[in-house]
Amino acid sequence: MAAGFNYIFCHWHESVGLSLQCSVPRLPSFLRDRPHVWMQHPAWYMKPIHVLLGLIGVKKLALGSSGHDGRKAADELVGYLQSGYSTVLLPDGPNGPPKVLKRGILHIAHQTHVAIVPLRLAASRFLVIKTWDRKKIPMPFSKVRIRVGRPITVNKLTFDRAEQKLCGDLG
Repeated sequence: MAAGFNYIFCHWHESVGLSLQCSVPRLPSFLRDRPHVWMQHPAWYMKPIHVLLGLIGVKKLALGSSGHDGRKAADELVGYLQSGYSTVLLPDGPNGPPKVLKRGILHIAHQTHVAIVPLRLAASRFLVIKTWDRKKIPMPFSKVRIRVGRPITVNKLTFDRAEQKLCGDLG
């Protein structure tokens, strides 16, 4: 990633446990270098996650998701991205179906001219939780690998191709 640029990082919802396991130790220093705004589901049960994100350095939260003021939160996110913030989005969340891209991430990238960076996460050993997304939780002492894809830019001419590329890179 080029210094001084902002990005839209993304991965599938199933990888939330893997991303937290491998990134939390490094996340505070990364977030200090590049201010972040994260779009989060506004439900009451997410409050502990909202507090945790604030403690590790996420500067702003845009509260909303599909069916829960998602458009309003996306518009708020667009404003922050245009002013230099980065973000992390889970393009199949919060209710799936799993690994089916919702096009909101493409619209946000197109409006802001901020590139999408796909992340593919894998663990050597993990448990699968019986949730809609089949969330993967790494086992103790397992190795978690993150494959960082090339940034994908989205414009009117590349919109459909960007969608195919993003889905392919996410796996």
